[in-house]
Amino acid sequence: MASSSRKTPALYAAATTAPPPTPSSLPSSSHVSSNSGAAAADLLSNLLHRLPPILSLPNRRHAPTPTAAAPLPTLSFTDEWSAAFITSLSCASSLGFFELSGHGIPPELARSAEAEALALFHLPHDEKLSYFPRNWPLGYENGDESAGDGDACGDSFCLDSQCSSEPAAAESLHLAALRGFTGEMERVGLRVVEWLTKHAGFESHARMCSFMWVDRGSSHGKDEGQNGLISGGSYPFAVGLTYQIRCGQKYSLLADSGRVPVRPEVGSILVTIGDISQVWSNGKLKKVRGRPIPVLCPESNSTKNSPDGAVATTTVTMSLLITLPLQSTVSPFAVMPETYLTRAKQDPEAIEEHEEEEEEEEDDGKVEEEGDSSAEKAVFDSFSFEDYAWRVYHERLSFKDPLDRYRIGSA
Repeated sequence: MASSSRKTPALYAAATTAPPPTPSSLPSSSHVSSNSGAAAADLLSNLLHRLPPILSLPNRRHAPTPTAAAPLPTLSFTDEWSAAFITSLSCASSLGFFELSGHGIPPELARSAEAEALALFHLPHDEKLSYFPRNWPLGYENGDESAGDGDACGDSFCLDSQCSSEPAAAESLHLAALRGFTGEMERVGLRVVEWLTKHAGFESHARMCSFMWVDRGSSHGKDEGQNGLISGGSYPFAVGLTYQIRCGQKYSLLADSGRVPVRPEVGSILVTIGDISQVWSNGKLKKVRGRPIPVLCPESNSTKNSPDGAVATTTVTMSLLITLPLQSTVSPFAVMPETYLTRAKQDPEAIEEHEEEEEEEEDDGKVEEEGDSSAEKAVFDSFSFEDYAWRVYHERLSFKDPLDRYRIGSA
């Protein structure tokens, strides 16, 4: 039949194939293990070559490379309100700091004041506390005690404009030079405030005061702003002034743009624009937070060996702060019209002329209220200076700007 010609499928074809190899014909276990081991090694090698390079940490910490000092805008009393002066003042306003020359403060007075300030730290601890009792922010603040020698590093004195002390200290202390130096620095600082208010276009009617902050700390060769030389916390200010006594002394500033190293010329004054001026100007002026932090200098006041064997340098800094009484309220000031501001930059006498014109209009009853077109929206809310100063002084977290909480519309 036709159907009988079909071949039956080989359902059991495996039965006709060659038998499986005997154990004696298989590769030895040593050969199998060696071949599989080599294959695994090749696979692992290929996998490792495809992975990104591994970053390893050094087994020792190297000292950070010193950062070059930033260029400083220079202003001088000798060319006040000249074209070059206005250009430098514009640059300084956008940075928050500048260098001032031609101020008339002799270097001999600064050195004598520094010697008297350094002598304050050599007083016995109980005399520091009794001669300059704590009346925040004024008085003596004790820093961390050094290991072994009982000498405080990072302690500070906050003095008023008269460098006042308790009556019992009158015969023991000699502060004539420091008192005279403080008065001269205050004179310069108040003049700088006038420059900034006129340049930024606002009129300040605030009552101001000044503090001389004398700090001492030790540095072990660490770099910009990392040595923690300044004690006592920060304090709000409109303008800060630090006299450059030594050649080559470098400072670290905490500006709005971040940490900035600067090196003023010897005999000049390092001027920093503070947070109060930034609020007054409604954000037009950039600022520096806190006082300048001195960086290790070979010509510092004194050196000694630290407990770890390294050479530590003790520095004394004198920073004058133009600030406000504690009962003050801080808020943006009224901004001058732009046309007046432009005239004031070109001609300083325009300010006096404008004030005389306003007085005449007030007498004649012709004062017109400015419309919304000339008004400027406030960037900051008003706030209590005492509350803000207390927060700034005790808040040691430098990465957060304390003014952010008062910015209108900030998250």
